[in-house]
Amino acid sequence: MSRLLDGKVAIVTGGAKGLGHGISRAMAKEGASVLITGRDGAATEAVAAEIRREFGTGAVGIAADMRDKAQVEAMVERAVAEFGGLDSLVTNASQLSPNVLLEHKTDEMLADTLAVGIWGTWWAMRAAFPHMQKRGGGTVINFYSIDADTGAWLHSDYNINKMGILGLTRSAAVEWGRFNIRVNAIAPTGMGQVFAQLVKDVPGFLDMATSTNPLKRAGDPEKDIGPVVVFLASEMSRFITGEMINVDGGQNLPGYVSIPHNLKEMEEGSA
Repeated sequence: MSRLLDGKVAIVTGGAKGLGHGISRAMAKEGASVLITGRDGAATEAVAAEIRREFGTGAVGIAADMRDKAQVEAMVERAVAEFGGLDSLVTNASQLSPNVLLEHKTDEMLADTLAVGIWGTWWAMRAAFPHMQKRGGGTVINFYSIDADTGAWLHSDYNINKMGILGLTRSAAVEWGRFNIRVNAIAPTGMGQVFAQLVKDVPGFLDMATSTNPLKRAGDPEKDIGPVVVFLASEMSRFITGEMINVDGGQNLPGYVSIPHNLKEMEEGSA
């Protein structure tokens, strides 16, 4: 029985942990050969080995820092060398800075966040472009966030980053459609690394975090987030481009309150 991504080659950045791990597995399960990247090369290769063992599909894990243009370009060339081409680019990698108020964010925090997000995505997309063009088309799945929509407290640099990625997504969709390259974004809310750690460390956090979610649960990276990425990478979405899809159990409808409980202490501590 054919699978949705049989014969396809994909890169998943930040693909060894959290949401990226689930996405890598979901794409491999549907037949894609996957290059998994992240700063921890041992972790990416461990996930690749897991995928080869469980799904019998091609998988390679490498270390790649999205802040480094040369490494990003080498990442794309490695996928092409390993698997013979490139069909899908999934730019899941992101960078959060310390949770401090906007007036205390530093230039270095903003620069680092933008380097991984906007610059890393920009470099990866441009490196992937000629290979997708050669294949007669391809798909890019970028990552947006509900944080940018709600103006989440303590994430000002991250919010700027995500708004920029959405602009890049729409621009590429308009310009690259002539090459049958479809570019979309998702805004996932699920058990990523940060969320999972908070669930582990903070009693009652899971119930609090999902209380306003219409589906009353946190998204599973492989079962809830991964299938949407598979859909956007497959021919099932062949007439969809320039879209931003919320994959959050409806959390975007009520939004969420992000004001820190210790705001006064944060203000007084910096006075």
